[in-house]
Amino acid sequence: MIKKFSKDSALLLIDVQVGVDVLSHWGGPTGRRNNPDAETKMLQLLAAWRKADLQVAFTRHDSREAASPLKFSLPTGAQKPGFEPIAGEIVVKKDVNSGFIGTSLEVQLRRAGISRLVIVGFFTNFCVETTTRMAGNLGFDTYVVEDCCSSSNRVGPDGVDRDPELIHAMTVANLHGEFCTAINCVDALGLVATDNTSLSRCQGNE
Repeated sequence: MIKKFSKDSALLLIDVQVGVDVLSHWGGPTGRRNNPDAETKMLQLLAAWRKADLQVAFTRHDSREAASPLKFSLPTGAQKPGFEPIAGEIVVKKDVNSGFIGTSLEVQLRRAGISRLVIVGFFTNFCVETTTRMAGNLGFDTYVVEDCCSSSNRVGPDGVDRDPELIHAMTVANLHGEFCTAINCVDALGLVATDNTSLSRCQGNE
């Protein structure tokens, strides 16, 4: 049984920026994503985390690619509404897939006494996956809240357009038990809850 998330636990939100909605960039002309309720569930988990006065951390992506929607110089580089960091929360800028490469994320987490990471955000198969793999390798007790993440479709070198549901499911399957423990929003809310009432139910596509 997983113990309750406490002061050693941080919620890490990966790249919850407006540009993730430019699906033609991520999935091509037929761009689409799975889990349309991801943001709703992430907001619930973020609210629960803040209510419990636990550490919150954000990565924000400022891409090296000129055509990327995830550039701070573009409106699409902004945080999605409701996901603006507040005082005392860790915020790092990154320009590659991993939240740990070229950033102070590990140092800031260690200094805050964090040994457990609960990861949510975009995209499951890109920055969530890369950051999760590194978190596990760095020795963090790592969790991915799978229904608080989302993937886009991907067209492979064989020309096959693979659905985002498949991409998401395979990514979670690859990570679970090797780099992290995959849980869902209901599980996460129950583990962070300070009482048995308002934080016990996750809204969305239940």
